[in-house]
Amino acid sequence: MPQFSRSLDVYQGFNFKKDKQSAVGYITALKVGDIVLAADQETIKDPEQPDKVLAGKVVGVLNHYMWETGITDAMYLSAQISTNNKQTLAAALLGSWSNVEVELTYVVYEYDPKAKKYYKSNSVDAALKGLLEKSGDELNLSVADDPSSEVQSPKNFTLQIGVKPQTLEQTVNLATASGKNLVKQWGVTETA
Repeated sequence: MPQFSRSLDVYQGFNFKKDKQSAVGYITALKVGDIVLAADQETIKDPEQPDKVLAGKVVGVLNHYMWETGITDAMYLSAQISTNNKQTLAAALLGSWSNVEVELTYVVYEYDPKAKKYYKSNSVDAALKGLLEKSGDELNLSVADDPSSEVQSPKNFTLQIGVKPQTLEQTVNLATASGKNLVKQWGVTETA
């Protein structure tokens, strides 16, 4: 089965330049268990309208996204988050997790050289409801202790998370170019 895997340009994500055409992505909302990460990255430009900032603030600037595109496959995201969000997650990771539910919204933008514009290549219309993936006994959630060196300001830290779908049908929007859109299912509903 084909996968959707993208390495994304963190520098371009934080410092968008109209004359550069690298892929960028953002986590726009993230709730892990009872922790709601703050959407505190404020001046992120909208790649589709580079003279404007994104409608809402973002939780993190993506540096990698991967999904095997199967309806029960986990999604793996790596993003740069603020010092505040890093401290909140680091403290929670030292405690005990009882609630492993995740709510997530994100968007990935790519440049279409034929249409000469950015388009959403992977996005969701509503928050995805998932569960933290486990690797053995360990939850697939981590945050770096040291700041990233790719972008110096604002200070940011790498968050890595694996999310598998809850037992309900959800949809993910994919596109291969501007106007070449499709919708894929993520998760299945249990039958009685």
